[in-house]
Amino acid sequence: MQTILGANGIIGEELARELRKNYKAQIRLVGRNPQKVHPDDFLFKADLLDPESVLKALENTEISYLTVGLPYDSEIWLRDWEIVMENVIAACKNNHCKLVYFDNTYAYPQDSKIQTEETPLSSDGKKGIGKKLAAEFLLKAIANKEIEAVICRAPEFYGPGKTKGLTNSLIFENLKNGKEPKVFLKDTVLRTLIFTPDASKAMALIGNTTDAYGQTWHLPCDDNRLTYKQFIAEIGSQLGREVKYKVLPWIILKIGSFFNHNLKETQELLPRYAIDNIFESIKFKTRFPDFVVTTYSEGIKIILNDYGIK
Repeated sequence: MQTILGANGIIGEELARELRKNYKAQIRLVGRNPQKVHPDDFLFKADLLDPESVLKALENTEISYLTVGLPYDSEIWLRDWEIVMENVIAACKNNHCKLVYFDNTYAYPQDSKIQTEETPLSSDGKKGIGKKLAAEFLLKAIANKEIEAVICRAPEFYGPGKTKGLTNSLIFENLKNGKEPKVFLKDTVLRTLIFTPDASKAMALIGNTTDAYGQTWHLPCDDNRLTYKQFIAEIGSQLGREVKYKVLPWIILKIGSFFNHNLKETQELLPRYAIDNIFESIKFKTRFPDFVVTTYSEGIKIILNDYGIK
């Protein structure tokens, strides 16, 4: 049995498809209101803040995947991420199962240095601190050999389906709704984005590779990084028309944060939209050379078709 904790998001959903397709795994989907991806998936309602609930969710599990997304609120992240991780580690220990933790880059510093698996977790933002506490809690458990676990880290998402992320919401969803796409701060700095199906496929591969455990892995992205200017130009090329867009300056985003909760919660991450964001995944590509990464051009084509944008 392979169990996905927090299975309702796009990563959990695509992970379930990948585990069934290429690993023939029995799958248990865990969440507050889990939904089946395959007709014979096992469903389990659980609150990851409740240790007994998590303990029961992982019974008879060989590999567990923590892909839950907490509400986008700094105070919740600062308070709850460590609790969730503590409960999951305890449940894995009691059930003798492995853990694959899907993490993001919020705990990384907001600078233009190349991000690798050795990048320090030194963010001073509340969300970053919350993720740092969770990651450090797990790293300690790994070092103490309490459980077999691995950290899979990914940068900002873009992808089809119900993928959430600024690129999807500001560019593709606006295009879908006949609105002008938006870009934060600058359109001339390089961005590293991960295609969500690639993230789930790579995480399933790592989870089912024995010697991958006890480490942190950056999940694979297209190394031919684009600026948002180039990204939107590629969209226009595929649509056969010019796509006009607007770059939102810092002052507009600051004013908007007083009236929009999500924009307020995004303030912590804004510095990285003014500089090159280089997330490196050489370690993964060296270990798994046959893994085919979706190019930005291919990813854009898939999303445009999925969204029905013409």
